[in-house]
Amino acid sequence: MESLIAVVNKLQDAFAASGLTSNPIDLPQIAVIGSQSSGKSSVLENIVGRDFLPRGTGIVTRRPLVLQLINRPATSTKKEGEAGSEPTSDKASNQDEWGEFLHRPGEKFFDFNKIRDEIVADTELKTGKNAGISPLPIGLRIFSPHVLTLTLIDLPGLTKVPVGDQPRDIERQIREMLLKFIMKPNSIILAVTAANTDLANSDGLKMARECDPEGTRTIGVLTKVDLMDQGTDVVDILAGRIIPLRLGYVPVVNRGQRDIDQKRPIAAALEHEKQFFENHSSYRSKASYCGTPYLTRRLNTILMHHIKATLPDIKQKISSNLTKYEQELASLGGPQGEGSNSNVILQIITEFCAEFRTAIDGNSGDLSLNELSGGARISFVFHELFSNGVKSLDPYDQVKDADIRTILYNSSGSSPALFVGTTAFEVIIKQQIKRIEEPALKCAGLVYDELMRILNQLLSKNATFKRYPALRDRFFSTVQTFYRKSMVPTNKLVSDLVNMESTYINTGHPDFISGHKAMAIVSDRMNANKPPPPAHDPKTGKLAPGTLNNGRDLDVDLKKEEGFFGSFWPGGKKPAASAAKKGAAAMEAPPQVLRASGTLSERETMETEVIKLLISSYFSLSKRTLIDMVPKAIMLNLVFHAKDDLQRELLGELYKPDTIDEILKESDSVVQRRKEVGKMVQALMKSEAIVASVV
Repeated sequence: MESLIAVVNKLQDAFAASGLTSNPIDLPQIAVIGSQSSGKSSVLENIVGRDFLPRGTGIVTRRPLVLQLINRPATSTKKEGEAGSEPTSDKASNQDEWGEFLHRPGEKFFDFNKIRDEIVADTELKTGKNAGISPLPIGLRIFSPHVLTLTLIDLPGLTKVPVGDQPRDIERQIREMLLKFIMKPNSIILAVTAANTDLANSDGLKMARECDPEGTRTIGVLTKVDLMDQGTDVVDILAGRIIPLRLGYVPVVNRGQRDIDQKRPIAAALEHEKQFFENHSSYRSKASYCGTPYLTRRLNTILMHHIKATLPDIKQKISSNLTKYEQELASLGGPQGEGSNSNVILQIITEFCAEFRTAIDGNSGDLSLNELSGGARISFVFHELFSNGVKSLDPYDQVKDADIRTILYNSSGSSPALFVGTTAFEVIIKQQIKRIEEPALKCAGLVYDELMRILNQLLSKNATFKRYPALRDRFFSTVQTFYRKSMVPTNKLVSDLVNMESTYINTGHPDFISGHKAMAIVSDRMNANKPPPPAHDPKTGKLAPGTLNNGRDLDVDLKKEEGFFGSFWPGGKKPAASAAKKGAAAMEAPPQVLRASGTLSERETMETEVIKLLISSYFSLSKRTLIDMVPKAIMLNLVFHAKDDLQRELLGELYKPDTIDEILKESDSVVQRRKEVGKMVQALMKSEAIVASVV
């Protein structure tokens, strides 16, 4: 079982040796948290049996310390005792015990005072000599016959008020660092709390409960049990009656500050701890479940079972992460960034144009289920936006009946027309057809926007452009310029189509309603709205008076006769005329501006309705024609032109020997990322080999 801990230690070493600050694999580990005054360092030193951690005021632990305890048999002839028991002495040097730092491979530290000095030196190397902190861990292995194989992560102590030259947000920094370790589901939380303080105010337990509200992976350590007031104990806490934890609590007795100052051996402190619990009235019955030796064995057992339960998941995560990072490394050009030559440009242009055609044609294998994309959006512009926009044009929202009357009279000149003239129809219908030019040009602009949208999507999706930002910029500007140049003939062709439609009015179109048919339809409508004809006089059998000669008697009253231009008088009434002298004809000069604004006569109404019917019929034909032809023109001069000639344009602009090196210059962030991903791949490959050896 202890070999499982060794496996996890190797996995931690694999990632730590690569210099990575983050580990993508949630490895089983024991994270030690607590406030600065909780006795965290003393607990760790008691577990190791050596005085090796930095001491002082304020924040002493400023970087995570990954402490790997590795049990090894004693090699000296003198018997040193069993594993897990306390050492017989606390000398600074012992050939059976030493430490090794991952950042100084192959170098053994037999003097534990030098281990302390190296921890301080490496901390200051990364964080400076002020009170700043760093998430970059320090890897320390301690080999000894007096320890059980165990891995602990010593984290900075929680603090609330910055002192000295500590950063103002030191509390937030420490809290965020601790949360990164203890929030992982595979982390076991060792919450250290001083027993002589209120447990409800424990910073370590409070943070542990935020990440582990059920207390399933938290074990509590109660320090300073010997400093509690007379008559008080921690029995209720141990029984789980205060703040229950699934893994329970372990009380320990550490060295006091006076013991540390007087360099009291840890072996003596452990003996004192043993005597305290065996002789204390509250703890003597459970003394075997108290103290540092029991805590060490308990942590060893918990960690081994935890590793065994999580190992299958660890293997799966290593495999999936290795695949992911290998793919990213390949997209960044491989471990050495190979492929930085002219072939890269040829390959990128070929791939881009192929992806562009695929996006337009809709043959991609990764079709979106959530939204329209590529050519489907262009189709939406044609068949929904443009089509509905043109169909919504009303020929009469800008031309009123009075305007039609004015054009009719203007088209007939000085002699009133006997029949409905075609000139007025042509003038009005040409004006209406020209209105389609605006939505047609806007349709071309919307298709241009969609092509630019496809361009941005392809540039964002292709990781090669992230690798070469200069190439991406040149690519974007070249394609954008190509689209803009293509818009000139496209807009001209669209405008020409509208002008063609308005230039020649084909009244012989088979779907166009003829003038005679329009006249008949209007006549039928007007007759349907007339009152029924008067009945015969029952006495004489003759028609009622006034039914002949268009509703007037044959004796016409010229004074009541409506003029031909009756609609040009407001309300259909002529102004009263004042005779210049008796017997002279009543006449006045016409107004400066004459517009049809009065009530239309029956003939005027019929002529107007005929013109409107002809306009509606032909305008519908023109709309159908342009709804069909404008998208074809845009596809020909813009979309298909881009599909056919874009690759040639890109080759001409980008494949130039004198600029290749310039546009293929990688960004610093990409170079740095490739190094990080390369290290991650190496660490994961090593980790995969490690877990593969576990049966």
